[in-house]
Amino acid sequence: MITDRRSKKIERVLRHKQPDLTVVIENIHDPHNVSAILRSCDAVGVKEVQLVYTIESFPDIGKKSSASAKKWINRRKHRSIDDCYKFLRNEGFAIYATRIADDTNNLYDLDLDQKIALVFGNENRGVSDEAAKKADGTFQVPMFGMIQSLNVSVACAVTLFEALRQRHRCGHYDLPKLSETELQKMMEEWTKK
Repeated sequence: MITDRRSKKIERVLRHKQPDLTVVIENIHDPHNVSAILRSCDAVGVKEVQLVYTIESFPDIGKKSSASAKKWINRRKHRSIDDCYKFLRNEGFAIYATRIADDTNNLYDLDLDQKIALVFGNENRGVSDEAAKKADGTFQVPMFGMIQSLNVSVACAVTLFEALRQRHRCGHYDLPKLSETELQKMMEEWTKK
């Protein structure tokens, strides 16, 4: 039986986890951007983030800059886009990569209610051509100003909160998506953190 406030909070958070929503981080080098992405993932209930670092090294993320979000988000490393996408497709994920181009989907036209992986790329280079071409589709956040891109962590947050909006509307947060066995296992792990 859960009695203390921290355990109740952990249980509430785990019951809202969205294991069918993930983010792919491709070669993002600024630790503040990675930390901000992890915080947004935690806020919307993402269970696991996919890391693809083929050019950059994964940045050292401090506890202070991530507000400890890194300890609440599982991180799975992949050696390449092919390895990452193979894993995701085997798990049943549709894959959509961010891309600034005329032929991309508008974020607000995407069905984020499905089992979906959202790919965000390097601050300067964006998502690699390989990651964009091998994805099921590309999308961008619509913008109407002179500057045509957002900071990667901001773009990720905007996208994830659109996913939350669509999922909340469809009842994704109403019932736990984790099995009782997985929920109990994670409860035990998280109470030790």
